Amino acid sequence: MAEEGLFSQIKRLVVGKPIPSHLAHHERLSRVTGLAVLSSDPLSSVAYATEEILRVLVLAGAIGLVSPIAFVIAAILAIVVFSYRQTLFAYPSGGGAYIVAKENLGDSPALIAAASLLIDYILTVAVSIAAGVAALTSAFPNWHVNRVDLALVFLAVLTFGNLRGIRESGRIFAIPTYFFIVTTLLLVGVGAWRVLTGDVHPVVSADPLPIGHEPLALFLLLTAFSNGCTAMTGVEAVSNGVPAFRPPESKNAAATMMTMVVLAITMFLGITLLAHAYQVVPSHTETVVSQLARGVFGSRGVAYYAMQAATMLILVLAANTAYADFPRLASILARDRYLPRQLMNQGDRLAFSNGIVGLSIFAAILLVGFGGDTHALIPLYMIGVFVSFTLSQAGMVIHSRKLREPGWRTSALINGVGAVVTGVVLIVVAVTKAHEGAWIILLLIPLNVLFFRATRKHYDGVAVQLSIRDWKSPGPRRNTVLVPIGGIYRSVVEALEYARTLAGDVRAIYVNVDTSATEQMKKDWPQWGNGIPLVVLDSPYRSLMEPLLEYIGQLSDNHPSDYITIVLPEFVPAKWWHHLFHNQKALLIKGALLFKPNTVVTSVPFHLKH
Repeated sequence: MAEEGLFSQIKRLVVGKPIPSHLAHHERLSRVTGLAVLSSDPLSSVAYATEEILRVLVLAGAIGLVSPIAFVIAAILAIVVFSYRQTLFAYPSGGGAYIVAKENLGDSPALIAAASLLIDYILTVAVSIAAGVAALTSAFPNWHVNRVDLALVFLAVLTFGNLRGIRESGRIFAIPTYFFIVTTLLLVGVGAWRVLTGDVHPVVSADPLPIGHEPLALFLLLTAFSNGCTAMTGVEAVSNGVPAFRPPESKNAAATMMTMVVLAITMFLGITLLAHAYQVVPSHTETVVSQLARGVFGSRGVAYYAMQAATMLILVLAANTAYADFPRLASILARDRYLPRQLMNQGDRLAFSNGIVGLSIFAAILLVGFGGDTHALIPLYMIGVFVSFTLSQAGMVIHSRKLREPGWRTSALINGVGAVVTGVVLIVVAVTKAHEGAWIILLLIPLNVLFFRATRKHYDGVAVQLSIRDWKSPGPRRNTVLVPIGGIYRSVVEALEYARTLAGDVRAIYVNVDTSATEQMKKDWPQWGNGIPLVVLDSPYRSLMEPLLEYIGQLSDNHPSDYITIVLPEFVPAKWWHHLFHNQKALLIKGALLFKPNTVVTSVPFHLKH
């Protein structure tokens, strides 16, 4: 009990006091906290989307094309958001692309969408944290060598915040999100004023990427476009998290999504146009936003560091979008028996704790494996996003056609355009990013689907075997109770007394590994055995387990339908570390007999005092 009490105290300190289920509605998100929790990913993407476009265009010295590419991306983003707005009202229970595809396209497309989203959420955490660390090391270049360590620290903070529950995480993340919005709009506003007044000076980078002279081929333009499409990641999060909002859920989610897209497009286009105006060239050690802040604010003063701090915070906390949606989607898949059932369980704070911990582990593996490098992770990032986009919008077209509610043609048209646009972008991203590592995602998605189906097959098989349909009782059964003993002790005597209450056929089992000890046991047994027969098993090779298992096997073979109960005398030390001084024979016996049919193993604990 002392150990349990100490563990509970530590858990309460980290996670907080348990929240009763009947207070779950108090943990819902308002529009203000919903924007912070569910929209931080697409809002934060503007901090690196422009840079990803420029890093490709610089190869051909065509930096000036960044603006038209950004306008095309902004238009597609608007189309996608308007398409997803239909989903909010059609599916207020959440689930996003998975639920839409499942009900309208079938199980296989639904599982593809789910696999894509789960992979995307893991990458969202890794990319967002890596980009946040890049913003920090741009302001403090000496910290650049410690970026993996910094990333893991930020990951731990996010895990801690989300384990404390939705409302707590909303409070933690709301201030940095709005701080980033204000500072970015200030950057765009001041920068636009300087452009209008002619007070613009090109930014000089300390370590710029060399301007290349590659031909401006179509493939290069498409690569730049696909890089910039990172600005669209995370927009499906609100549709996945509709149930997390306060009533009316769909209305509040729709308002949050519209606010998000207006802010995201404004900031993305603003940063891109200013990067063009200030002739920003991507750098090895400094982000485009950092260079732009130096150019707009004039120096590394308070405004510059405020911008970098806001960017770092929003990028790190943007991973919270994945923390909001990954566990929820995993719980839905677990409910449908495509993932382990443990992912369905809400923790003490009404958060899906197992999903949160699993997401953190996978993200940590990525951060360590890719050295916390944003540019190495981004090629893996967008495949899953656009797979789910396309399947979700295609499913909504069929949904509208099936129901034929008033205005269904308009809804189908909007979703159809969204499906075509995101499908084209998916093809572009897959082609241009395959050689940069996106082939890994193209391989992982079908592997995940196979895992989902294997999990479902397992649970279906278990359900069939546990079903009582067509079950017939085999009739009366006998129970033979065996008590393995290693000597005569108080714990053994109490276990024998308990065994007598279970059945009439009780046998004490002693393995002969020492002849003199066995002879002494036979002499003492009539006094302490209380009429229970003593069965002595020979063990020529001094093994305790093999003779016991062989004896149990013989009983089972002779009476295959009868029960065999193994009662284990097991003493419990007063201190946890006292276990180190004792063997674990009871544990070994339990493990060895776990898979034997009609065999029951139980322990009679004898608690040692201090």
